[in-house]
Amino acid sequence: MPKILFLGDIVGRPGRRFVIERVASLREELGATIVIANAENAAGGAGITKKIAEELLAAGIDAITLGDHVWDQKNFENEIETLERVCRPANLPENNPGRRHLVIEQDGFRLGIFTVLGRNYLALKSSCPFLAADAQLAALQEHCDAVFVEAHMEATSEKIALGWYLAGRACAVIGTHTHVATADGRLLPGGTAYQSDAGMCGPHDSVLGRDKEQVIATFLDGMKRRFPVAEADVQINGCLIDVEAESGLAVDFVRLKSLDL
Repeated sequence: MPKILFLGDIVGRPGRRFVIERVASLREELGATIVIANAENAAGGAGITKKIAEELLAAGIDAITLGDHVWDQKNFENEIETLERVCRPANLPENNPGRRHLVIEQDGFRLGIFTVLGRNYLALKSSCPFLAADAQLAALQEHCDAVFVEAHMEATSEKIALGWYLAGRACAVIGTHTHVATADGRLLPGGTAYQSDAGMCGPHDSVLGRDKEQVIATFLDGMKRRFPVAEADVQINGCLIDVEAESGLAVDFVRLKSLDL
């Protein structure tokens, strides 16, 4: 039975180093068929570069998804087209470069993968994530055995609504963006694994991966500061989903954090 390992937002050098060190052994330990990771914060905590993407892929990640920080690193808009296993959010404007979805095949199992951005509290211009998800499911129907959907959204209500909207049509709808793992992982009726946020792969002695003292100081006085990526208590957060190949739907879901592995 295929198993999908999804790793939540990789944050900065501490997060990506830990993932690179652990992903091969984690894959073997969990028996994962396909490994997906959100890496939109892998470069200095904001964005990604071609070099970093290639390092993560070489370490054993099969597919990289991105979010609202997709264009934060200079020149990445000119690099993304060369990365065949990296996709940008599907509901960005049509003229944005990059792939709207991926199809990853392992052991005869073909998994379609795409991300949709939320439209509540995110500044990046995007179209309706619900209609974009419909369009991507239609485009992938003949090319894969199951579809994994990442909901890169700020509002929990928007994520939950998308989960119910896609219940029975996708094997999983997993949220990212907030960097805080939620405890609501479950199987929705119809065989769709759902979690509002998979959490982050990065330093947890922090505020969302950033130096906590600097963030606290800004909350206290309102002054703008640099928020460097923190260093301590680096953990992996994510989830493992068992998929029935015949139906393309989920039959089991486990929330993961490195302290429990």
